[in-house]
Amino acid sequence: MSAVGVIFSNIHDENIPELSRQRTMGSIPFGGRYRLIDFALSNFVNSGITTVGVITKNNYQSLMDHLGSGKDWDLARKTGGLILLPPFGATNTEGLYRNRLEALKNITGFLSKRNEDYVVLSDCDGVFRMDLSEVIDYHEDKQADITLVCHDEELVGSPSGYTAVKTDETGRVTEVRINSLARGKNKFYINVMVLSRPFLLDLINDAVAHGYKSFREDILLKNTKSLKIYAYDFGGYHASIDSLGTYFKHNMELLDKSIRDELFGARDIYTKVRDSAPSKYGENSCVKNSLISDGCVVEGTVENSILFRGVKIGKGAVIKNSIIMQDSVIGEKVITDCVITDKNVVIRDNRILAGCDVQPYFIPKGTMI
Repeated sequence: MSAVGVIFSNIHDENIPELSRQRTMGSIPFGGRYRLIDFALSNFVNSGITTVGVITKNNYQSLMDHLGSGKDWDLARKTGGLILLPPFGATNTEGLYRNRLEALKNITGFLSKRNEDYVVLSDCDGVFRMDLSEVIDYHEDKQADITLVCHDEELVGSPSGYTAVKTDETGRVTEVRINSLARGKNKFYINVMVLSRPFLLDLINDAVAHGYKSFREDILLKNTKSLKIYAYDFGGYHASIDSLGTYFKHNMELLDKSIRDELFGARDIYTKVRDSAPSKYGENSCVKNSLISDGCVVEGTVENSILFRGVKIGKGAVIKNSIIMQDSVIGEKVITDCVITDKNVVIRDNRILAGCDVQPYFIPKGTMI
């Protein structure tokens, strides 16, 4: 097996505008010490894919700071490794790409110079751990043109952005439904696909020639009969991040040990290493069912919450069902419930802030309250 990975870091920015105003979807913090792109990158590395191109668009300074040379993922290599693909990769580019096909058109030079047999395309909106080499083996065994990684799950919230598929007994896709209102369990495409590299280049050239705008509508939806499109069923834990509510929900799921073990168990999820002192707990502090990252100072009460690196919790503060991001400072006697703070937030003494699980109260980066 020889494959090159491609990650779309910006495709779903509009899903969480609160968190993507100053960063890409891929660099949104998750789970105390990770970024969303860490899951896609780690899946590639753990599957033996050591050349990964990351397509950027805008607001990618935070992403570049996080990725660096790629050494934390063992991708700092003389040949291949981690390759950032800026939005103006094609000579005839007139502006920022507007869709997936335009993004792929911009990296045809990168794809043409590679010699791997396959390309694995992945977005950054999913939190899961899987062996992609098994998907490539399935793709080869079925002699497929396109293999879509799918997951059986319930539709939650708005159907916008969801792609559901129906398959026959062999796994071949017979129907693609976009933004379907079908309730109950469906087989959803989770934005990971495998194609042969020459076939993908032919698809891109054909799409440009015909003026196609949407990969889902113009290629997947219209070609279920003419192309051999197969669905690979992924049976593990998968979390789709498509709103602030689902972001909050899936972070809170990490407080369940069985989910943590499944997500972070057999193979590591890698991230940028930050050398920090161990967390410090005051004499009157109380922590229950929470994830506390390194470098925190906890003087109050933390329950059912996630604290990122370097967070400070003041005396008498009560933090419940909340996500407090890196280097935020929570003052004395503050009470929060269902609150998400972005990085470097300061909440002064005696404040009371609350949201709910479906609509958490969000505080933007660098805000003082």
